[in-house]
Amino acid sequence: MSGVLKAPLVVEFPFTRSLGPVQSAFLTGLRERVIFGVRASDGRTLVPPVEYDPGTAEELHDLVEVAPTGTVTTWAWNPAPRRGQPLTTPFAWVLVRLDGADTALLHALDAPGPAAVHTGMRVRIRWAGERTGAITDIACFEPYDGRRAEPTGHTGEFEDPVTGIVAAARLDYTYSPGRAQTAYINALSGQRTVGERCPSCRKVYVPPRGACPTCGVATSEQVEVGPRGTVTTFCIVNIKARNLDIEVPYVYAHIALDGADLALHGRIGGIPYDEVRMGLRVEPVWTDGARYPDHYRPTGEPDADYDTYKELL
Repeated sequence: MSGVLKAPLVVEFPFTRSLGPVQSAFLTGLRERVIFGVRASDGRTLVPPVEYDPGTAEELHDLVEVAPTGTVTTWAWNPAPRRGQPLTTPFAWVLVRLDGADTALLHALDAPGPAAVHTGMRVRIRWAGERTGAITDIACFEPYDGRRAEPTGHTGEFEDPVTGIVAAARLDYTYSPGRAQTAYINALSGQRTVGERCPSCRKVYVPPRGACPTCGVATSEQVEVGPRGTVTTFCIVNIKARNLDIEVPYVYAHIALDGADLALHGRIGGIPYDEVRMGLRVEPVWTDGARYPDHYRPTGEPDADYDTYKELL
């Protein structure tokens, strides 16, 4: 479809979690170049370890040290590594059952090509030069034709254990808003707001989605709405968002633009936060070059009667 917008987008945030005693020992062990599993109720040694038995749900705590050598149980070749993966050159994803373990650990295998990889091959851990107590302390696995390594006899007790981790969750994708929202965004660049009217219920939805959310039928008739509107409900924000240059407290509101049958979001400015109220009449404030209003401010009109917007709450 010609003329439809698309853009690369990234959703990224740090995920912080605390560790129980088993996971703490496992990650601290990686930092110290020691591999720990945990003994399950059926006697198997699970690597990587889990806090609770997968069969009985009993809490597990019996640590077992295993060797840094092992056997590939299955594999898949990765010809084009992506950002954040263990290696920047082509490698194999492998499941490795470390010597002394009964389950397999997923990681990367540094190999010259897929012909050099096979199920049953012997490998060993290549440790990262700098280790912090994370799975990335294992840089990768590498082919190994030596003798089976032996555990060090470590007890699993550490003076400075890892008690928590921060993992960066990130999603890279290409977003296309579709025909209806492309028209909406293009109108905003001209400081206009357009919605689409449902041919069945005749309601005007802003922003448009290309179909009526109530009737489920396609929409195509464009209707210009606003620019003024009414605050239907709002909240006071007291926590400053990272990378957002707005001082707290401020007000974020649902605003029903004149002629629209759905309220949209907008920040309220030009008025003390504790004077914002339901029914407040507002208008958009644009900044030079912006593709959307910076905020909405009071128009000075009398407040709207509750009955005129109660269906939009």
